[in-house]
Amino acid sequence: MPPPAPISLCKSLLGRSLRRPPPPPPPRPHSSSPSSFSSLSPSRHPLNPRPQRPRDPAPFRRSPVSDAGPGRRWLGTEPGAGPVPPPEEYDAEVDTINLKFAEAREEIDMAMESKETVYFDEEAECARAAVKEVVDRFEGLLRRLPEAEKAALRRSMGLKMEQLKAELEQLND
Repeated sequence: MPPPAPISLCKSLLGRSLRRPPPPPPPRPHSSSPSSFSSLSPSRHPLNPRPQRPRDPAPFRRSPVSDAGPGRRWLGTEPGAGPVPPPEEYDAEVDTINLKFAEAREEIDMAMESKETVYFDEEAECARAAVKEVVDRFEGLLRRLPEAEKAALRRSMGLKMEQLKAELEQLND
């Protein structure tokens, strides 16, 4: 006789997903002061356990470290090395590189699928341009970072860049 565990597991999982969510909490009475908006603040909401920081209106504004002037820090040995990016710009650039990496992989996949067709040259050119953009962004970010952060970025993203280059070489063969 087969064990009933897989079926009961499926029923258990299905039963949980079909249950109704708990009812919403009862509305809180409004305060008598019309200027009190603290109940509307996202950080005070009962369902939001973490308080939210206010968003910076200019997230890509240069930090005082990288502004022009005598306090400006230039890193790197190459003449094109720029100032150290603030953490917000660094994170945004890494996110952009990751997004462009995914797009470049899709372009390579589309070009591989169109091999032996009349569209191959056009698809391959798009893939080459996408890979070049990703690699250029990655190398540009590396040039602007100090050695410790450079090594960390190479460890976290270096293999992805090599993978992208290898996939492009496969496309060229």
